[in-house]
Amino acid sequence: MTITVIEGAHVVTVSGAEHVGGHVVVEGNRITAVGAGPAPRVEGATVVDGRGCLLTPGFVNTHNHLYQWVTRGLAVDATLFEWLTTLYPVWAGIDEHAVHVSASAALAQLALTGCTTSTDHHYVFPREGGDVLAAEISAAQDVGLRFHPCRGSMDLGRSDGGLPPDDVVEDRDTVLAASEAAIDRWHDPSPESMVRVALAPCSPFSVTGELMRESAELARRRGVLLHTHLAETVDEVDFCRERFGCSPLEYVEQLGWIGADVWFAHTVHLDDDGVKKIGATATGVAHCPSSNARLGAGIAPVRSLRDAGARVALGVDGAASNEAGSLLEEVRHALLFARAVGGPQAFSVREALELATLGGAAVVGRSDEIGSLEVGKLADLALWRIDGLAHADVDDPVAALVLGTPPPLELLLVNGRRVVERDRVRTVDVDTLARECVAVHRTLLEKARR
Repeated sequence: MTITVIEGAHVVTVSGAEHVGGHVVVEGNRITAVGAGPAPRVEGATVVDGRGCLLTPGFVNTHNHLYQWVTRGLAVDATLFEWLTTLYPVWAGIDEHAVHVSASAALAQLALTGCTTSTDHHYVFPREGGDVLAAEISAAQDVGLRFHPCRGSMDLGRSDGGLPPDDVVEDRDTVLAASEAAIDRWHDPSPESMVRVALAPCSPFSVTGELMRESAELARRRGVLLHTHLAETVDEVDFCRERFGCSPLEYVEQLGWIGADVWFAHTVHLDDDGVKKIGATATGVAHCPSSNARLGAGIAPVRSLRDAGARVALGVDGAASNEAGSLLEEVRHALLFARAVGGPQAFSVREALELATLGGAAVVGRSDEIGSLEVGKLADLALWRIDGLAHADVDDPVAALVLGTPPPLELLLVNGRRVVERDRVRTVDVDTLARECVAVHRTLLEKARR
């Protein structure tokens, strides 16, 4: 059994105490000690000098589209619907290789920004693309992150009044069969699981009500979570009111999409009743501030949602609408955007950190395993170096992390395994990945022009 002792760091448990010059002991894949002062001596342990560092739980990314990493920098001044119609022909060309390369790169970048658990919402399944879901799961295994892939779907093509081109949608029977097959093959509900599957029809403007309803029924029968986009833009609100005569939230609620086993991405455009409904039902929300700003969608009412009782977490969203792919950046932006709307008391630096940690754990149903530094929890943690020029004289170490420039990541443990050391990913060759991303990007653009 590998034993790692980190001592001398400023330890932020998130669940309660902070320890100046504290310690954490990891045995195998579990935390066995957390506290102030020097660590207990453990025979055979590797000791990490945490002086000058801040130790936090690993971050949980609750919304992404990993395949988009290789389609960054396109339609950079577009609205969501304009951006989607520009990118759909490019995404139609993805295959197993493109997805594996893209997911590997995006997950490596997430690791460098403190992420230890990531979801992914994959909803584009080209007929000749091969097994793209398996490709991204393989990538997560290579990088070493805990992974919650969401088997997405689209069955409402342009000819039926939806937004996506007909050649990137699937029929309902195919989707449901593939969703159940994904659960059978990949979903591991056991404690310490590294892979758990959710079902994730894409959005009200790309999925029929029948598929939304039947996906919810399947997910509940099989005991997996549900995820979709909701109320991201004014265009979506207008679409739902014109087509269904109600708001996006009212529409999906009619289809069984609300409750503690559901989480929505974005929820930017909610009225007061919508905020109360999400809170009262303990529905989850993946707040994606950078992507929402990049696309000009607006700012989600995170303060109001938390006050109403909603489970709120963070997501980087797809890299085609957030070219940075940094979960730490989302922590900072969540704080700043909340204050831009509600003033300096609207959100604290520790609340922002909680969104990325315990908030994320709650949304993916793993609060008992990850999200805080507590004895018995899984050893998913991030050690940030804050003794350099950019951070050394910041009075509050948490403010240094949340408000300062992104600090170097000294160490990232996932399930007790070292994934990042001294700001370098250990598990995959990022330089090779960068070259492969360029090649895949060019290939996809060439395919789209044909």
